[in-house]
Amino acid sequence: MPELLAPDIPSTESSKGRILVIDDEADIRESLETLLEIEGYDVSLAADATSGLKRLETSSYDLILLDLMMPDRSGMEVLREVRERDLETPIFMITAYGSVEVAVSAMKAGANYYFSKPWDNEKLLVEIDLVIARSRLERENTQLKRALKQRYSFPNIIGRSERMLRVLDLVTQVATSRATILITGETGTGKELIAKAIHAHSARSDQMFVAVNSGSVPPDLLESSLFGHVKGAFTGAIASRKGYFETANKGTIFFDEIGTISPETQIKLLRVIQERDFIPLGASETVKVDVRILAATNADLRRLVDEGKFREDLYYRLNVINISLPPLRERKEDIPRLVDHFFLKYGRENDKFIRPDGACALVFESDAMQLLMDHSWPGNVRELENVVERAVVLATQATVPASVLPDYLQQTGGMGVRRDSSGYLAPDASLFEMVADFERRCIIEALESSNWSQTEAAEALRLPLSTLNQKIKRLNIDVKRKSAAER
Repeated sequence: MPELLAPDIPSTESSKGRILVIDDEADIRESLETLLEIEGYDVSLAADATSGLKRLETSSYDLILLDLMMPDRSGMEVLREVRERDLETPIFMITAYGSVEVAVSAMKAGANYYFSKPWDNEKLLVEIDLVIARSRLERENTQLKRALKQRYSFPNIIGRSERMLRVLDLVTQVATSRATILITGETGTGKELIAKAIHAHSARSDQMFVAVNSGSVPPDLLESSLFGHVKGAFTGAIASRKGYFETANKGTIFFDEIGTISPETQIKLLRVIQERDFIPLGASETVKVDVRILAATNADLRRLVDEGKFREDLYYRLNVINISLPPLRERKEDIPRLVDHFFLKYGRENDKFIRPDGACALVFESDAMQLLMDHSWPGNVRELENVVERAVVLATQATVPASVLPDYLQQTGGMGVRRDSSGYLAPDASLFEMVADFERRCIIEALESSNWSQTEAAEALRLPLSTLNQKIKRLNIDVKRKSAAER
């Protein structure tokens, strides 16, 4: 399924959407209410135009079903009045007087669909589903236009390491172009975040951004999802439907896990890139689109090409510009900033340790932070985010101890301090390595002075014994071997 940035919408989580039925016939209202509620919609009823307009003044809806003929005011009048202040909410006209002229007038006045009594329940539900989905998509992208530049602006991409600054410089250069871009990097490095930043800073930022996780859509459905289909194209295709490419027209489409798409779909994708058109399933005519394509993968596409699993011509079409994201282990200086960012995010979500000024008071103890700095982070930023979220949930005080970290971090937290051939600290040692080396020497000195009694050493260092034990394990101090040598 595609991912679209989704702001708040009128419908509630428990329903498929909110629908207002305005019709003076009680039987019609009750019939529609039963039909729609069975399908999971939240339905409101109005018996005339006046009460319907009052409901619209105090509530918002995903769809309006509006009768054409009512005693107090005609449906056409209501339609025009609603459209004067609301151009977005879909409106379906209902009438017992089916005629082409009335249908054309209603559509010109702003109606989205027109159906006559009696209607086909299945067809009506299909049209309602399609129109509400499309309306939500447009509403979400209206919010996207307002929020995307700020939300995904470069200052809000956490990372000031040299590697990340080079990435952001490249993003700045390519964002305004029309070039197809391939974003590569390990899982969890933030490939989609970079794609959204490119879109937000492009000339297409006020148009649609559609993200498709190629790996999550079954191969037999991906082609229909991308290119759409016409009614009757296959069993179950009871109505024509636009694909993601047509939805993203004039905007940007982002393919995550591009290496997972089937050879058949690769051929069609290559055509879209080359010709800027495609043929929906079951159709005979091509559809022209103007879409910028961004793709991402954590796989080695060059290797997949060599193995015959990915088309070489498509690879070169996608890899016009490559943005390679560094793994977190290669930009560890960004970890403290990322930790602060996630503390604030999850502190607000859980309403914990948020100061009056809106900042988060949570900080890791030095031992806990050191464990984070020592870890290799195979899951990258996503793994770090999960660890920090866990810490926020478990925290009982503003200073968060190492004990709240997952066991695997505490058990594999040995600090690798690099040394030269003479055993001295490496000349290019980081500040964390310097601190760890100094801390290790202080603890060994305290242990030696106490004849390797950890209890006495902890008292001398004014540390809880449990904290000293954690430090001994983290700093790879072999207490057993040292104490045995003394005996």
